[in-house]
Amino acid sequence: MEKKLLALLCLISVESLFSQENQFKILNANTAEAVENVSVSTASVVIAVSNESGVFRINTEDLPGRFKLSALGYEPLEINLEAGNEVQEIYIYPSSEDLSEVIVRSTMIPKNLREVPAAVNLITQTDFNRTDATNVLETFNNVPGIFVNQGALNTNKINIRGIGARSQYSTNRIQAYFDGIPLTTAEGELTLDDFDQESLDRIEVIKGPTSSIYGAGLGGSINLYSKGLGREEAKAGFTSQFGSFNTQKQVFQASNTTRNSSLYATFTNLSSDGYRDNGNYDRKSALVNGTLKTSENGSLSYLANFTRLKAFIPSSINEDDFLNNPETAAFTWGQSQGYESYDRGMLGGSYTHLLFDNFTNTTSIFLSFRDAYEPRPFDILKEERVSAGVRTKFNLDTRILELPSEISFGAEYYNEWYETGTFENLYEDFPGEGSVLGERESNNEQDRNYANFFAQINLEFTEKWNLEAGFNVNSTNYSLTDLYTQDEVNQTGDYGFDAVFSPRIGTSYEVGEGKNIYASISHGFSTPTVAETLTPEGQINTSLEPETGINYEAGFKGNWLQNKLYTEISVFSIQIDNLLVAQRVAEDQYVGVNAGKTNHNGIEFLTNYRFLVNPGISIKPYINGAINFFEFDEFINNDQDFSGNELPGVPKYTMNLGVDVQSDSGFEFYGNFRNVGEIPLDDANSGYTDQYSLVNLKAGYTFNVFQDLNFNIYGGINNALDEHYAASVLTNAVGFGGASPRYYYPGNPRNYFGGIQLNYIF
Repeated sequence: MEKKLLALLCLISVESLFSQENQFKILNANTAEAVENVSVSTASVVIAVSNESGVFRINTEDLPGRFKLSALGYEPLEINLEAGNEVQEIYIYPSSEDLSEVIVRSTMIPKNLREVPAAVNLITQTDFNRTDATNVLETFNNVPGIFVNQGALNTNKINIRGIGARSQYSTNRIQAYFDGIPLTTAEGELTLDDFDQESLDRIEVIKGPTSSIYGAGLGGSINLYSKGLGREEAKAGFTSQFGSFNTQKQVFQASNTTRNSSLYATFTNLSSDGYRDNGNYDRKSALVNGTLKTSENGSLSYLANFTRLKAFIPSSINEDDFLNNPETAAFTWGQSQGYESYDRGMLGGSYTHLLFDNFTNTTSIFLSFRDAYEPRPFDILKEERVSAGVRTKFNLDTRILELPSEISFGAEYYNEWYETGTFENLYEDFPGEGSVLGERESNNEQDRNYANFFAQINLEFTEKWNLEAGFNVNSTNYSLTDLYTQDEVNQTGDYGFDAVFSPRIGTSYEVGEGKNIYASISHGFSTPTVAETLTPEGQINTSLEPETGINYEAGFKGNWLQNKLYTEISVFSIQIDNLLVAQRVAEDQYVGVNAGKTNHNGIEFLTNYRFLVNPGISIKPYINGAINFFEFDEFINNDQDFSGNELPGVPKYTMNLGVDVQSDSGFEFYGNFRNVGEIPLDDANSGYTDQYSLVNLKAGYTFNVFQDLNFNIYGGINNALDEHYAASVLTNAVGFGGASPRYYYPGNPRNYFGGIQLNYIF
């Protein structure tokens, strides 16, 4: 009898040993909070669900093994789990739709998006997935308050709340950074077309004047973030895409992530014949970025990028060609076979160090260059640019008047050397050969530098009410050296602006669980470019002043229906003084004048909803838009009074409706309807574009060829209704020699794309 009892006891002990439960705890990667209702499955069978503490259990007999973790509002995670004696922590990342959980990094002091007293929008992986990936700027049109004029793959200009709309051919008055490295030149010009969404984790956009953080940014700031530490794995990928107009894109990617380091490398080759004549495009770019934890208290991040571009320019056309022959190029651009080409690169590194328990420093250094050649009908432009700088920022967690507080302060110095020269274009003397280099017509050298000193303090009065205040002091000056001695004009001179003080104050209050209201006042400015400071006689106009503006804003951000519904609404008013106006005095010659004031009043809204049809299928409809009331307050130019007129180049409203469908089976679908209102063509409001609507559709299917190799096939239609519309306008165009003004850049007609993607995990 004793032997039987002993045997039974041993059997129970062995069974208990083999059925021992291993505990795992799931945490939000952004907030470190426990995540409940996470399904843990293998071979499509749910074997566990996390409880309110984020904990789930798996029997030892089922380990080791590969499991899939999925939850509403979070990115699915496939992970290898092993047995262990202690609770093992697993981090999962909120999906792009769970906006209230995202920590905003582009503010001086990182904070939960819902609690930031400013209009901040995120462009995430889901936004990237909705498009054909030929131009990252397409994703910006889904952000309320932003409008992108897209003349061609290489002819784009962004305006935020109407600021930057008067730029002729490129984006200005917006500050932009890639992992803390400046992308905006010292003159304020910005080109984002070179970057591919495959290299990005997300983009953060702060709308309205952000000079208290980034210096000369009257319109706002755009911060691009590369992919960083994620799942510990080595991975290689390849994407091949084909589309209408012989558009082709190949992407090669490789990455390796460990607990203490990450390395990502991407090479992209994008080419297209273009919809319009003289519209060929070819761009090759490579990007390498990574992070390295150098010690328990320090980490290093680095970034290197190189782009080689050659893109022909069809330019804008007049109304008759726009209506009847939209595929044609402007006559002189077609005859000269005008194009732009350049090599561009940047290199930078940032080191973050925990100096004390509550005191950190991040210091970045950066270097960039650009070597460009651009044959145009009126001349041939050669440019060389080299920029370098350093930015350092300190963050301190402390208490002020017994209140929990955070303080951030630092400085940035930026220097840019720039040489430009123009030459005769002899294309008319050599018919059919395109542009031919002639005699030199100008040669200038610029040396521009600026320094920013900034500080911000956040005070937490209560758990629900917080206040933040900050300021920036900017100093900008440059020297211009005229190296061309064959004429009688000498443009050599030094020029500087008075120091600009830009304050900001904002507050946020939680009126209910997951619901915040906010209000803020901020100051911004933008300095004139060298071209704007030159008079028709070639002299420097020292009377020009920087544009300045004050932004008044109030809004609401909140969750509803158990965090399934997220909404935002903001109301703003921006008053701009010393408006810089580019007066056209010749075919491609502009001079700048401070000509008046503008009022930028508007309403922006955003709504995202997500629900599960069943545990394996989620549907996420959304709607966002902006209603604009932008007009000249006081504006007299060349004895003409435009006061009260609508601001040209900005639609009266924009609206996006869409739905994203995703399933555990691997099927996904993205549908978007965009409606854009009328756009005034000039200061006199003598003409408008027609309002237009676009429907874009995309579907894909992802499946595993085997455990470590997945395959994605996708396809889509852009402009499915084949709408005829102006994708961009050249404001205040002037016809010379009796020609009609060339206002219009036609948008692409209905076009198709499709591709395949392979990813292998080592």
